[in-house]
Amino acid sequence: MMQTWFESKVKYMKVSESGSESMVTENFLLDAVSYTDAETRIIRQMQQIVRGGEFQIVDIKKSRIAEVFPYENGEWWFKAAINLVTIDEDAGKEKKIKTNYLIMADDIKEALNRLDESLEYLVIPFVVTSLAVSPIVDVFPYNPEEAQIPDGYVPVSVVEEKKNPIFTDGVNPFTEEEQEAAPAEEIAEETEVAEEIADSAEEKPEE
Repeated sequence: MMQTWFESKVKYMKVSESGSESMVTENFLLDAVSYTDAETRIIRQMQQIVRGGEFQIVDIKKSRIAEVFPYENGEWWFKAAINLVTIDEDAGKEKKIKTNYLIMADDIKEALNRLDESLEYLVIPFVVTSLAVSPIVDVFPYNPEEAQIPDGYVPVSVVEEKKNPIFTDGVNPFTEEEQEAAPAEEIAEETEVAEEIADSAEEKPEE
């Protein structure tokens, strides 16, 4: 499944290592299924970070980051932009596709080495056009348990069941035998009623 990254900007009171407090605005990256999911998850994450303090979600937008390469150690997140070099067969010319990545490292040299290592799977040549420290301070990968499904989404399993809307909750309360017997019973009842009406008409005395 292709990841969709959302960048969220949050303003909150941050406590430094020395114990001093200052108001900061920081950027966070989240892998989410929708804007609703992204907002719900960043609120939960900030509640854990701030621990009872106040914070404000300043902005949430889709990020142009295509993939994130985390490592066990690294001081900074670096944003790398590369051009994938392909050939446009119709035009017969070289075509470049720009793609952005986020990679964790201690310095720019290590970031470049880790980028090359992480992109070894590419079978087409590429050129690194820029590499710099990103304003993003933390990344929260997708967690299905935290996902918030937007209103109006219908699970595929429900659609495939094709429930009958005529009956309550879409479930037919009758068995197949009862359904087949029902028309015959209705015909018999109608016949009996018709006979009773005919008999009463014959027994009625003439005035």
